[in-house]
Amino acid sequence: MADYNREYLISKHQDYKDSLHNWNFHYRSYLGGDDFSLGNFLNRYILETDEEYLKRLDFTPLDNHCRNVVQIYSSFLFRVPPTRDYGSMSGDPQLESFLKDSDLDGRSFANVIKEMQTQASIYGHCWGIIDKPNIITKTRAEELQQDIRPYMSIYSPENVTNWRYERLANGKYYLTSLIIVEDINPERAILKVWSLEDICTYHVDDYMTDHSTAKPKLLDEQPNALGEIPAVILYNQKSQRKAIGISDLSDVAELQQSIYNDYSEIEQLIRLSNHPNLVKTPNVQASAGAGSIIEMPEDMDANLKPYIIQPSSQSLESIMKTIQMKVDAINRITHMGSVRGTEKTVNSGIALQTEFQLLNARLSEKADLLENAEERIWSLFAKWQNKVFDGEINYPDTFDLRDYAADLQFLQTAKASGIKSETFMKEVDKQIARSVVEEDETISTINDEIDNSTVAIGQFSTPAIEGVETAEE
Repeated sequence: MADYNREYLISKHQDYKDSLHNWNFHYRSYLGGDDFSLGNFLNRYILETDEEYLKRLDFTPLDNHCRNVVQIYSSFLFRVPPTRDYGSMSGDPQLESFLKDSDLDGRSFANVIKEMQTQASIYGHCWGIIDKPNIITKTRAEELQQDIRPYMSIYSPENVTNWRYERLANGKYYLTSLIIVEDINPERAILKVWSLEDICTYHVDDYMTDHSTAKPKLLDEQPNALGEIPAVILYNQKSQRKAIGISDLSDVAELQQSIYNDYSEIEQLIRLSNHPNLVKTPNVQASAGAGSIIEMPEDMDANLKPYIIQPSSQSLESIMKTIQMKVDAINRITHMGSVRGTEKTVNSGIALQTEFQLLNARLSEKADLLENAEERIWSLFAKWQNKVFDGEINYPDTFDLRDYAADLQFLQTAKASGIKSETFMKEVDKQIARSVVEEDETISTINDEIDNSTVAIGQFSTPAIEGVETAEE
């Protein structure tokens, strides 16, 4: 029987303690809304009261670049579904059940793996546990009838507090212990402790109190029938530390916070501009605002006349330029300038090609890590079923990142060139169709229609494009 003491149960891995602050910052930056505004990310002014700070907090908008970056990466990664060959497990009713409901909470495997990728993008990595209910059945048919099969649980890095790897003689690292916080509140926590021999669940009172004398209560203990810890780590990008990944938001989140504070300055300038401060002597009867009347003594010194303090519009313009520079920096860091750009910018073909190559390289790295994590998941699933996974998982190696607007402009220019070739014109038409239609079945139909059409040489009719001269011209 396992008997873990309190000190061990509440212990934290050093890498966990070093990373927790950044994890929290990145997660709040992704969530936005109240989670971000309550994170003390708005810088306080000198001598600013609590009331003034809270009011400014309410009026400061957040332009959530972090969420946008994570969503764009995810959209590219899963735009084309991976090909999954389950080998000898194909057709297994328990596998089909797992695909439809992987977490026993109604989420499909496709949705679970997307959630893991999202968390990995935010935190740098994400944990998954492939477990199986410890319910003894007499026959395989009974197991199928009760749908007793492996399932997945996803844990953010904040929930996995301690772990231990040991290195085998062959140089491979082997996970030998794992502590997961299943549930927590200010008074207690439910912890699950995995080892190679057993799986224990504990109730720990005063979990957040380091010097508490409250004794942990063992709620459940089960033998680890698998003989290994069925954990999967999906990395967003690997670091030099085991079980610690690199977040997509490691640089973006700080820039977002800086932009957030810039927007607060803009809100302040707008408010001051609309409600300027009136400076006057005590003997002058005056108020600021439209239609107000200022009464001054007839013998008043000209140097003491009331005046308005109003911020210059140049300050506003300067802050807006600064914000744009920071947004551009985010686009460079993420290689998403052409994807996230809200304004039409003029970039050379070489610049766009370079950016697409860098973005494709990052996406390809993410796809390889997804591939590795999935193969680990299916290997553990098969092991729980006393089988060996002999299938194959393949994610795309390249991603379609072309600038379709630029491509379409190029194709229209080619079509207006006046080349006297029916074959050439038909091929251009096919490329134009491919630029605006995604469905392969529809594209096939369009291509057949183009191939079966007849156009006499010299009878091509193309719309005139501004700045493009045709051969006849």
